Amino acid sequence: MDSKNTRDFIPFGVPVIEEEDIQAVVDVLRSKWIGTGPKVLEFEKVFADYIGSPYARAVSSCTAALHLALLAAELKLDDEVITTSMTFVATVNAIEHAGCTPVLVDIEPSTFNICPDEIERAITKKTRAIMPVHFGGLPCNMERIHEIAECHGLVVIEDAAHAVGGMFGNRRIGSLPGSMATCFSFYPNKNMTTIEGGMVTTSSEVVAKKIELTRLHGQDREAWRRYSAGSELMLAEAVTDGFKYNMTDVSAALGLVQLSRVERFLERREEIAKIYDRLLEGLPCMSQYRPMRGRSERHALHLYVVELETEKINTHRNHIVQEMRDQGIGVALHYKAVHLHAHFQGRTECRGSLVNTERVSESIFTLPITPTLTDEQVHFIGTTCAEVIASHRR
Repeated sequence: MDSKNTRDFIPFGVPVIEEEDIQAVVDVLRSKWIGTGPKVLEFEKVFADYIGSPYARAVSSCTAALHLALLAAELKLDDEVITTSMTFVATVNAIEHAGCTPVLVDIEPSTFNICPDEIERAITKKTRAIMPVHFGGLPCNMERIHEIAECHGLVVIEDAAHAVGGMFGNRRIGSLPGSMATCFSFYPNKNMTTIEGGMVTTSSEVVAKKIELTRLHGQDREAWRRYSAGSELMLAEAVTDGFKYNMTDVSAALGLVQLSRVERFLERREEIAKIYDRLLEGLPCMSQYRPMRGRSERHALHLYVVELETEKINTHRNHIVQEMRDQGIGVALHYKAVHLHAHFQGRTECRGSLVNTERVSESIFTLPITPTLTDEQVHFIGTTCAEVIASHRR
């Protein structure tokens, strides 16, 4: 089977940009105020309402959101933050940027999310926070994590970069009691995009105010308010340390339109995942989506993750991925475990065995799940994946 000469390459992920998105951006450009302004405030309000959180603060990326949330928790130098190694490096970078020590623990073998029992075993006198990552969009066991945090007096900051639209029980990720803050990503291939951007949701007015100040150099007034018609003449006052982490009105305008369609995007992702599950049934592999059947959580499906049963396969995962890419399918790898990166060896502390993390890191790949994929493309991807895996069955 060789379709690469007759089909266009299907990329792993592309933003879903429609005319309404383009018009919203053009309208802001024509308004002559393109920095942080009224569109950011509107986006924050609408996003908070969607999530079910009292406060939402827009920033320039999820990495910025994680960094500012850690600072808002007032953690001290070398305080320990427990997280997972099965994540993008931004999670650990943010912890280091805040002056804290990342402590990496193992994952659950079926969900690829941080294991609550391993969290509890890793707690020491220096532990101050837990940063669970909703890998691929599948919610972590937040009920158990919140129980552990409450028992030990720890702060919970959720890395929900993959989880816009995800739910734990009957609440959206970002609105769960027990978490100090939740951080989202609007990167181009996420469930919704602002091109680059992030958001922090919180139930704490104090935390929201800290984020608001530190995202733009610690100033107590937004620039657009100072320069608006009829505003009182006043110089901005720096009241704390801060960063250049603000979102622009251009990004916020795009975010507002994207958010209005995010449920439609999620429904299409669910349709695609179900087709993939059906086409891969009976093969020596398992999708992260399949264990969700019958559970109350809602998988946000940023990623459709396939784990190979490597003992039943006669070749390496990378060869299978390359064969699919040779057929014109943008299969991707998410992720190399953080502690296996040369840069982080000696900079992070692995507490306990990370045997599940290392196995999963070497055996998973991700299929395209962009909502704009046609049914024909979805069936081609799923069928090709099934045929390649079947051809390497022991």
